[in-house]
This record gives sequence, structure tokens and C-alpha cells, in this order.
Amino acid sequence: MGFLNIFKQPDINAGVDQFQKIDNAVLIDVRTEDEYKSGHIEGSINIPLQNISDVQNRIKELNTPIFVHCLSGGRSAKAASALKSMGYTNVTNIGGINGYRGKVV
Repeated sequence: MGFLNIFKQPDINAGVDQFQKIDNAVLIDVRTEDEYKSGHIEGSINIPLQNISDVQNRIKELNTPIFVHCLSGGRSAKAASALKSMGYTNVTNIGGINGYRGKVV
């Protein structure tokens, strides 16, 4: 890994493609409810960052593939870290929806 790789942001488009190929994967949008309602990736669930512990009520299996995104990648990085702290073992921060080229609903 080169020095400049530390500045590389996740590619949400590649992340969504990966999510769609994995059975039982979960896509979590950690933006606010209002942000989510203004447009979100189809198939995503909204669990705002401040409520990230609610994941434990919705995803019981700790090895469930979880893909997390927000607007620009900052909140999703925090959410991914929190999920890993809760014991989830298959968590991927895919960055921000502001870079998404697919359809939003």
C-alpha cells in the first residue's frame, strides 16, 4: 500500500455492485431520516449514525455481510467502526452516496 492510498475514498459504485451479488447482505444508509427520504439506494435500510446500536435489533448474525454508506463517507466510517466494536465481523464502508452513479428512489 502506497502512501497516497491512505487518502483514497471507498468507491460506492463498486460497493453497491458487491452488495447486490451477496445473498443476505445488508446495505445500511446512516444518513438522517430526512436525508434518506430525499433519495436513497434501493434495498438500503436507514439507521442513522446516532442510532447505530439499533442494528443489534435488526441483524442478529454477527457474520452478516454489512455494507455501510452515508453522504460523503465520514459517518459511514464511524458507523463501520462502531459495528466492528459491536462484534460484527463482515463490515464494509462503501463511502458516500454523493459519488453514486446509479438510480436512487
